[in-house]
Amino acid sequence: MPRVADHDQRRVQIARAFQRLLAAEGLAGVSFSRVAAEAGVSVGLIQHYFAGKDELLRFAFDDAVRRMSERVGARVREGSDAGLQVSQVLLDSLVELLPLDEEREIEYRVRQCLSAQAPYHPGLAEVARRSGGDLLGYVTMAVEDGRKRGEVDSGVDAVLAARMILATLQGLADQVALSGADAFSARDVLRPVVATVFAGHHDRSLS
Repeated sequence: MPRVADHDQRRVQIARAFQRLLAAEGLAGVSFSRVAAEAGVSVGLIQHYFAGKDELLRFAFDDAVRRMSERVGARVREGSDAGLQVSQVLLDSLVELLPLDEEREIEYRVRQCLSAQAPYHPGLAEVARRSGGDLLGYVTMAVEDGRKRGEVDSGVDAVLAARMILATLQGLADQVALSGADAFSARDVLRPVVATVFAGHHDRSLS
């Protein structure tokens, strides 16, 4: 068991070094030798854990998506334990996906860069499809849950509403990345979009 844990930790260590370089310089500026220097390991060790660059790209992409999902899950659990309305839990969890600090900015850049490469790499395409589907599924379920609790009107199309929220979220993430988190309140931009969907008579959390 310790060997498995060490193996996983080493792969994550290498992937995080790759992510930092990718976020700072783009894909063209990343090589195994530079990743090795950033991670404090040898090129041979990287080649031991990753058969090639495509495998490293996929693992790094998957790792960034997993961290994003873990933060969203933590927000959902905290909100549920606190008895918050679905709309507030959704808003809090979506804010976790915006590049509002160094860690989330690295994740944003990694996702943007590797998503752009997905049409040319089946492994990256699989991660992009899965992560996009999972996120759409999460927001759709939140809308459906809100409908059951009277926070969303019964006639609202949950999938369409989820796509609208996510389209706003992506555009907002781009704006935060371009202009900086201090330029405006990202939460204040996202709040009215969520409120448009969660307009049921029982919902007062976003007013």
